Amino acid sequence: MASNDEQKRTTGTALETNFAEAVGHLGPTLLSSLQVMEGAFRQMHPPRIEALRASLRPVLPKLESRRVALESAEAPAELEAFSEGLGRSAQHAERAFRLFLGEAEQGPEGPLAILEAMRSHARAQAALFPLRSTLPPVDAAFIEPRFEDRLPELARGAQGQTPVGLFNARNGAADRGGFTLYVPEDYSEDREWPLVVALHGGMGHGDDFIWSWIRSARARGWLVLSPTSQESTWSLHRPHQDGRALDSMVDYVCGRWSVDTKRMLLTGLSDGATFTLLHGLSPRPQPFSHLAPVAGVLHPQVMAGGPKEGNPRPPIRWIHGALDWMFPAEVAREAVRILQEAGQSVEYEEIEDLSHAWPRESTGSLLEWADSGA
Repeated sequence: MASNDEQKRTTGTALETNFAEAVGHLGPTLLSSLQVMEGAFRQMHPPRIEALRASLRPVLPKLESRRVALESAEAPAELEAFSEGLGRSAQHAERAFRLFLGEAEQGPEGPLAILEAMRSHARAQAALFPLRSTLPPVDAAFIEPRFEDRLPELARGAQGQTPVGLFNARNGAADRGGFTLYVPEDYSEDREWPLVVALHGGMGHGDDFIWSWIRSARARGWLVLSPTSQESTWSLHRPHQDGRALDSMVDYVCGRWSVDTKRMLLTGLSDGATFTLLHGLSPRPQPFSHLAPVAGVLHPQVMAGGPKEGNPRPPIRWIHGALDWMFPAEVAREAVRILQEAGQSVEYEEIEDLSHAWPRESTGSLLEWADSGA
């Protein structure tokens, strides 16, 4: 007859096995679900919404059942926080699916439901990111695949006392006017690091938009500053309002981390793209070396005045979706023509299957472009 100690060991082993199996099932399902949802956002063209919903609908039950199985498995004491984080990420992902599918019991409807789905998708990533040291596939999911050999360097951490990782400065979900900052985990003060300043779209939030950049920034060693507009979108009619705040945020980062001022990219999506051009092409001196608007339009004030002598305008790489339903590609092409005729250096890329969305497959190439000094 087995002793009490043997029974406890057997029971403990069984519980650990159940938990490990639950993690092994949920982890890959969650990662693939987030990837599928990301693809749906990218292709979110109104005539295609029902087809996208049909492709997403089978994913939700599997994700939910595996999350419930994790919650039913008893986690070892040292992994309770990990288990809670993984389950919380899955819950955010499930909410994103329900909102996109129009099946959420609570929350907005119509286009606002899609925006809320994007926020839940970002929250799922935020809950998952801290688990990367415990679950290697999660670590690999937050870096471009061909840069996975950088993961050991990132795991070793920073050289020195300077804070690294993700920071949130008065930028919670209900806050406006703050920023979220990412500093590569292997940051060191003995060299200068490039910086990208990424502006969210209308009704967006910097603490969400930063997840469009984390994989490429970790891969290529870039700092990411993701501000939040003071109101629901950028102050396009009062550029100085958000402009001054943006300048002070950039000054703060440059004053505390070693930033390469020759590699500072200002970019944005939709209204963030329009503000990128409005702020980055203003006649006053600018710190930015490159501008990259995505799915934006040309503000009438952009061409007023022109650059001051000795203050050349930075080169632009404009990306737009051929399926953009908010700002048709014809509008973008005309804006590029106007800029080029005014002597502005502009590269234009039109992506055939992209709607009014951020193309994550272009994030790395934008950093390469800015890194090259083009």
